[in-house]
Amino acid sequence: MYKKGINAYQSVGGRDQATTADPYQLIQMLMNGALQKLAVGKGAIERKDLSAKSESLTKALSIVGALQESLDLNVGGEVAGNMFDLYDYVKRQIIDAMTSTSTEAVENSLMVMRSLKEGWDSIPVEARNQAFAQKQAAVAG
Repeated sequence: MYKKGINAYQSVGGRDQATTADPYQLIQMLMNGALQKLAVGKGAIERKDLSAKSESLTKALSIVGALQESLDLNVGGEVAGNMFDLYDYVKRQIIDAMTSTSTEAVENSLMVMRSLKEGWDSIPVEARNQAFAQKQAAVAG
């Protein structure tokens, strides 16, 4: 996942930060990137700039796909399953937005991504460190 996340983030211009980020920061950067590309896509729809709309929404779709692929459904249980479903919803909304002249689907995507990011940002440092230590121990063992 880490490599896929780095590639997705680098594809939207965050090369230096992505290679030095820990997994938590990488997810945070991906979420920021998705929100930014969705906002640009919404603006492009409003301006009727089809080229910018296509480019930004395609990148947003790629980022959300990388976020979805990063989930470990075996370890994350119900929470990871719920996040998988939310990312799937966002991806479907982005696809709808690509074929529409309305901003509604992008607004729906922005709402969900903002909520997910707020939750991610609120994870205490101690919990993050413990989760990543457990993950590394599982991979090493």
